Amino acid sequence: MTIRRRFDVVTPHQANVAQTYLAARARERRHLVVYLSGAHAYGFPSPDSDLDLKCVHVAPTADLIGLTVREGGAEQMTVIDGVEVDYGSNELGGVLRGVLTGNGNYLERLLGALVLDADDALLAAARPLVTAALSRKVARHYGGFARAQLAAAEATPTAKKVLYVLRTACTGRHLLETGAVETDLTALAPGYGLDVEALCAQKRTGERVALAGDELARWRAALVAAIAAVDDAAARSPLPPEPPAAAVADLDAWLREVRRAAWDA
Repeated sequence: MTIRRRFDVVTPHQANVAQTYLAARARERRHLVVYLSGAHAYGFPSPDSDLDLKCVHVAPTADLIGLTVREGGAEQMTVIDGVEVDYGSNELGGVLRGVLTGNGNYLERLLGALVLDADDALLAAARPLVTAALSRKVARHYGGFARAQLAAAEATPTAKKVLYVLRTACTGRHLLETGAVETDLTALAPGYGLDVEALCAQKRTGERVALAGDELARWRAALVAAIAAVDDAAARSPLPPEPPAAAVADLDAWLREVRRAAWDA
């Protein structure tokens, strides 16, 4: 299976920067997936939005079995030719353990649409296994993060922070209701009776655009309701309360096979 690369959501200059930067990182670790997160994934990038590159990599098996475990993770923020790059990569084993606890950040990397680069065979194999292991545990991640974003919006009201509340809550609700990952708020909002067009237009003019006057107050009821809807979706979700034992066993077996292949390579 060929995984579609989504450089169409960034400018040609950003794409060139990303490809050059990622080529250098690929010499340091073996990426299973490079995912474009942040405002580009959420449907409201502005000209000054950074490239939020969130990755999953496979560490050499030999680095994982000694007294000192070297998973090879990395975080880096840099500016290249005027483009801010926020890069982070986590090792596959830790990512899959996070998936089982409902970590939405890891789920979005593995199941989200905005893939910039991938080991097609590994990602194609991982996706059905991860989907089978989904559970209502995701409610804690998305509900908790949305509440934290609401507190941040109350402290410093900006279009970005309000949109982040809605994006997080709607993604979590949709995942609980359908078992599918959708991060684009502009795709989700109409189905949940939210008109975010004006907010998105504000955000697209700049990352730090402040809300005017009582604009936050006008949105507060909708924000609280969106967060409450995550809890409601969890209560009636078709997802199981815990990852099914069979799905956990399948993920474990697959990870062991990936480790064996990495050892032999």
